[in-house]
Amino acid sequence: MHPKHLRKAPVDTKRPEISMTPNTPQTPAMSPSELPVEAALGRASGGRRAEADELLALFGDVTRQQPTVWAGRIIGYGEYEYRYDSGRTGRAPELAFATGAREHTLYLVNDASTRWPDVFDRLGKHRASRACVYLTRLTGVDRGALRELLELSLAETRRTQAP
Repeated sequence: MHPKHLRKAPVDTKRPEISMTPNTPQTPAMSPSELPVEAALGRASGGRRAEADELLALFGDVTRQQPTVWAGRIIGYGEYEYRYDSGRTGRAPELAFATGAREHTLYLVNDASTRWPDVFDRLGKHRASRACVYLTRLTGVDRGALRELLELSLAETRRTQAP
């Protein structure tokens, strides 16, 4: 019999095995992964899952990029490197979204709601933070305003992050 500290912990067979990039100094949490897009979108079901497919197509059309899963749950398009005044650097998708059980989160350029208030006024029901837009459902969201918002955010990211 092995001493307790040498025994292997029991394997939890109830949880699905998802390979995510560990959060180490060499690999930041916000990194692209090999996780399939379908696995990241698996957190949504029913109508919200169908909406996630709509967002997947819209983001792909706007960016002309293939989606990549970032941080195990964020569907990102394109990539850029950033550097803060402090010297800290990192990578981020140019445009991204995540679909959860309760809402869709769109990741945009900082201060998007104050840059383009007229577009936000036309968007429909939403909440906004500094760099995110939260949509409970796409029902009632103006698709033209949504596309315009994505195009504006992408153009601003590419303009300000160009090498």
